[in-house]
Amino acid sequence: MARLVIVGGVAGGASAAARARRLDETLEIVIYDRGPHVSFANCGLPYFVGDVILDEAKLLVATPELFRERFNIEVRLNHEVLAIDAARRAVSVRDLKEDRTFEVSYDHLLLSPGARPLRPPLEGLDLPGVFALRTVPDSKRIRAWIEARDAKHATVVGGGFIGLEMAENFKRRGLDVAVIEREAHVLPPFDEEMARPLGARMRAEGVDLYESTGLAGIAPATGASDRLEVRLSDGRTLETDLVLLSVGVRPEVSLAADAGLALGPLGGLQVDARMRTSIPGIWAVGDAVESVDAVNGAPVLAALAGPAQRQGRVAASDICDREARFRGVQRTAVCGAFGLTCASTGHSESALRRVGCNDVEAVLLHPGHHAGYYPGAKPLHLKLVFSKADGRVLGAQAIGEAGVERRIDVIATFMQMGGTVHDLAEAELCYAPQYGAAKDPVNIAGMIAGNLLRGDFRQVRWAEVEALATVQVVDVRNPSEVAAGAYPGALLMPLDTLRNRLGELDKARPVAVYCAAGQRGYYAARLLAQHGFDVYNVAGGMQSRHAAEATG
Repeated sequence: MARLVIVGGVAGGASAAARARRLDETLEIVIYDRGPHVSFANCGLPYFVGDVILDEAKLLVATPELFRERFNIEVRLNHEVLAIDAARRAVSVRDLKEDRTFEVSYDHLLLSPGARPLRPPLEGLDLPGVFALRTVPDSKRIRAWIEARDAKHATVVGGGFIGLEMAENFKRRGLDVAVIEREAHVLPPFDEEMARPLGARMRAEGVDLYESTGLAGIAPATGASDRLEVRLSDGRTLETDLVLLSVGVRPEVSLAADAGLALGPLGGLQVDARMRTSIPGIWAVGDAVESVDAVNGAPVLAALAGPAQRQGRVAASDICDREARFRGVQRTAVCGAFGLTCASTGHSESALRRVGCNDVEAVLLHPGHHAGYYPGAKPLHLKLVFSKADGRVLGAQAIGEAGVERRIDVIATFMQMGGTVHDLAEAELCYAPQYGAAKDPVNIAGMIAGNLLRGDFRQVRWAEVEALATVQVVDVRNPSEVAAGAYPGALLMPLDTLRNRLGELDKARPVAVYCAAGQRGYYAARLLAQHGFDVYNVAGGMQSRHAAEATG
């Protein structure tokens, strides 16, 4: 009987084990995991800390008993695989509870060791009260610390998805919260204008937000034995009851590297599309491996449960002689924080430009999440990134109170199929007034992008308006809208009066038109262009300006 040994559970290892059993009833399958749980919901941990999930058992996706009884798979918890002897096809295992070491042979070996929290080389990170969050025991230690000390203040270092979810859940438990983010804005993978509304919302909810500020170190607070002093890169200090480090993860590859498995350029395990490593008979999946970016083919690290689960299925299929290949990742992700949903897929515009990609364009729009005439429509801020050459969708970001993840999921699906902005314009999506509109935000994004590529209008960003020599800025909103903010020196020429006031504009000078969200600006740009003006529409109108300036 052939034996499949799996190192590590959670999404990658556990899904591989279950898939292998479904494909081969004769295979002996054993999972070794050094932790106390084989399959748990990492993404639910912040909500366990925040008392949204009250029962720890709800975090356990599958237990050893379930694996044994349903799948005839043996799970050995609190067992750490210490070494791999690839030549002999054997692993050395330590039983952490019994403190004994033994050897196990394998026919197939699958590695799912995950990733470890990044710990910068700074003073004080090992002090009591400084935590990271990766496992159920981590979450229990944080809960216990809060309860035992009646904590009043928490500091979160890192404004990514986990950091934001933890900040929200600390607030939910009644703690005052500070968030430290060394980049210019929270949600660093997002473009700045898309992340600013979340920063403003956090400040409005009472979070002390320190952007463009790094962590310099941590020390015991003077005169307070249980408190900590957080030192910031700009010289300021904060006093807090606990610190949550959420500054990223790194692939856990020490076991594999010691066995001679090849690593990729980013430090993760190198695998092919079948999840095979550089040594025959060994596969690897999950946070420890380097995947292929489905958009540009570059190597990428993606610590996400969805890709890990799919990689596990591919590896199990290959082990069982089924044809399967992993196509790569788009890093589609969503985060809910402080009443806003933030979601993205593919690449941001700024990330593409940082690596020298010039074949990139983007449009901004701010439609309601459902039909405006139906009560309760919430603004949805959406950015679509695409290729100027052929319109292929390269990425998208959205933020709002409702309907966000649905639109990103649709765009992500089109991206997977190699779709273009023209495909988005033609997408046939559900419509009823309480769910959407006859022209869904996805359709509108595709239409705007398509119009831009066809040359039906030209756009300019607010930051570029002043760079247009001798530009005439025209506000085509109604007078009642100006009180909410206007561009300094703009000429107020409401759209419905514009056709009769063309003589007030100088055809020898460029014109930049704007409205509230971009649609009326587009109408005005089309009108002016056909009358011989050199005209640009300001992307996203005043809503984009407000979002970019949002500081709370």
